[in-house]
Amino acid sequence: MRANSARDGARLVPRLSLMLVLAALLAVGAVGAQAPVGTPEDVGLSAERLQRIGGMIQRAIDAEQISGAVTVVARRGRVAHFEAHGLMDIEANAPMRKDTIFPIASMTKPVTGAAILMLVEEGKVRLSDPVSRFIPEFRDTQVAMPRSSSTGQEDAIYTVPASRGITVRDLLTHTSGLVSGGAGSAAASRIAPRRPAGTVAGWAAALGAAPLDFQPGTRWAYSGLAGIDMLGRIVEVASGLTFDEFLRRRIFEPLAMKDTAFNVPDASMPRVVTLYRRSPDGLERRPVPEWVATRTLHSGGGGLWSTAEDYLQFARMLVNKGELNGTRLLGSRTVDLMASNHVGDLYAKAGRTGGRPGKGFGLTVDVVVDAVEARGDHRSTGSFGWSGAFGTTFWVDPKEDLTAILMVQTPGGPLRADFQNAVMQAIVD
Repeated sequence: MRANSARDGARLVPRLSLMLVLAALLAVGAVGAQAPVGTPEDVGLSAERLQRIGGMIQRAIDAEQISGAVTVVARRGRVAHFEAHGLMDIEANAPMRKDTIFPIASMTKPVTGAAILMLVEEGKVRLSDPVSRFIPEFRDTQVAMPRSSSTGQEDAIYTVPASRGITVRDLLTHTSGLVSGGAGSAAASRIAPRRPAGTVAGWAAALGAAPLDFQPGTRWAYSGLAGIDMLGRIVEVASGLTFDEFLRRRIFEPLAMKDTAFNVPDASMPRVVTLYRRSPDGLERRPVPEWVATRTLHSGGGGLWSTAEDYLQFARMLVNKGELNGTRLLGSRTVDLMASNHVGDLYAKAGRTGGRPGKGFGLTVDVVVDAVEARGDHRSTGSFGWSGAFGTTFWVDPKEDLTAILMVQTPGGPLRADFQNAVMQAIVD
């Protein structure tokens, strides 16, 4: 369904609600009950400059880049900015809510990374462990090699033995070569198709027979679902809990992330955002993709739904070096390890599929190694975070003791970089 017929509705919100926008600025404390609230000046931010975030979002709405957004900024343990703008559903003219539930796609990955690191701390998993320790089907892994000439898809590659087994660290850093867009990926889709009605355990058993795209550890290439989904299976084997149950018991409940899960309860469905894509005729409604809509394959690579406030609790735990509100999930040195560059220059040199100069990659998060060299990225040196396929993003800035979250439902465009800039320019101390 085309949404341009509802453009006036999308623009009506700010015209009708100058008072509501002002009220939203005043209501940070009332809605952000899970996190302490402070005035911007108390935490070294400018209230006037923080308003530029809302202006930036409104310009994106007016340009029909997005239909709405939720933005949160916290510094020194206090929320200084928490706003909702625009519409969560254009056709229904439903205003965006601060507690809107979004599919966060790859922002699931750092949660999976934290789960693995908790098990590393407990001695149940080592970063150097071969994946085959937990998923036996990954023994005797092969690597795909493209043929110089072929007559069809079936003979487009031949295989050679992997120089070593892929490790837990390889999966965490996207250096495994497992279904990462190379020569082996097409064969993997035939050998081990990802079935939304299946389970991660079933997919893991089949995927072990798939050839890798390159020798483990030699390149950085994004394994959007397969690599991190295998980490979810490792969590299950090592902990004795299903992946969703482990996350619920060990991360979501301790952090009071009440709206974060792989499946949205029926009672919460009215708060679920509608997804849109850009088209020549304006924003166009799109269905929830099959890889997200599954109710059984709990994807560590991209399956979670969450709210801005919920995800803030996870981000605050990271900026606090593993602890939040008296509950410690990770040791401080483990968070440092997560946020360190583990891949040398492989990420910076990965081209279109990777980062850029000045960037590195940690354990499920990207890392700003040099803020000056990382042109186009407005975060501080040492900042880390990740983004999602539908436009969501977050980062943690240890230097500034700051976290920021952007929740939207339309991917692409300059919005993430503009949000980074709008947040960072508000720092005035």
